[in-house]
Amino acid sequence: MYTTKIIRRNADADPGLLGVQLGRLCIYRHVSVNQVVADLGVTKAAVYSWFSGQRDVSKHLRSKVLAYYRSILALP
Repeated sequence: MYTTKIIRRNADADPGLLGVQLGRLCIYRHVSVNQVVADLGVTKAAVYSWFSGQRDVSKHLRSKVLAYYRSILALP
C-alpha cells in the first residue's frame, strides 16, 4: 500500500508535526492516501507533504485533521 520511500520519509520526519503523526497512523492502520484525500477534501500532494514532514497541516485544517486522526485511532 505504501512505498518504502514514503515509509522511510515518514519515519525520518519530525514526530511533533500533526501531518507526520497522521502519516504514521495511516501507515500502521493501512488507511490509503486516496482515502485521506477523499475524507479530508485535500490534494494528494498535501497529504504526501504532511506525511513526509515537508509541510505541516495548515491552521485552518488542524481541527479537522485532528478529529480525523482520532477517528482512525478509534478503528478496531
